[in-house]
Amino acid sequence: MRIVTRPDFDGIVCAVLLCRAENIEPNIKWVEPNEIQTGKAVILNTDIMANLPYSPQCALWFDHHVSNKPQTPFNGGFDIAPSAARVVYNYYQDKGKLDDHYDELVLNTDIIDAADLDQDQVRYPEKYPYILFSMTIQNRDYADSAYWEKLVNLLMDKGIDRVLEDPDVKIRCARVIKENAAYENHLTAHTTIRHAISITDFRSLDTVPGGNRFLTYTLFPETIASVKIRYDGPEHNSVLLSIGRSLFNKQCHVNIGNLLARFGGGGHAGAGGCTLNVQTADQDIEEILNILFENKKDS
Repeated sequence: MRIVTRPDFDGIVCAVLLCRAENIEPNIKWVEPNEIQTGKAVILNTDIMANLPYSPQCALWFDHHVSNKPQTPFNGGFDIAPSAARVVYNYYQDKGKLDDHYDELVLNTDIIDAADLDQDQVRYPEKYPYILFSMTIQNRDYADSAYWEKLVNLLMDKGIDRVLEDPDVKIRCARVIKENAAYENHLTAHTTIRHAISITDFRSLDTVPGGNRFLTYTLFPETIASVKIRYDGPEHNSVLLSIGRSLFNKQCHVNIGNLLARFGGGGHAGAGGCTLNVQTADQDIEEILNILFENKKDS
């Protein structure tokens, strides 16, 4: 059986749990949600999918995103849970295929994927092992797939302290700390505030900077949500949009996942993303922003 999951911390932990529960060697296809939504990813009838939109071709499916709530019967598990890993963990514990060995790992996955963070965790992630470690998982055109697979193998058998001793992980953690320091300058230079929404537009840059995605909420505490805009690759064929409610200013009422589902994307109530056609992106972004500005609960 092949595992099909997203290359983020939640997806990697899902792969760890699925390998253990199903007693299979890691055989993982890494996929972004828009590849499922657009039909670009080929899903097999023996695949186990996790942390992704549903595909009827798969054997088992697990997810927790409100925009992906299934409308038809399926095999697997779905719940509006803090993480997809939590859905997988509960499913296999109920079947007696997983014990409590991964309690700490799944708890921290819940915290990170649900962005249940305080100001200190956002400003100084290097003080928190799981948070810093999760930031080393970045998708740059799938160049890091060998690293993601290495993490699955490490996390299956080792605790976070031993994982952080791995030389490759150490190098990436150090790189993340440097990137986060530089990212504050990028955010300041490329962010505007409109109606309590921070709008960060990186389309003028040749290389999209990486960094702490929650930092905007401490830099612009008056905002209730953040919008990040960038091109999808050097060809500029499409535009990637990411939106999140502020972690600290809880005045945003818009269900982000449901909003972005109307534009071919999706996500949680508090965060989500979508891919826009470059020809119509500005018009779509303005429409999305107007909905955020209105800030209605039923949006």
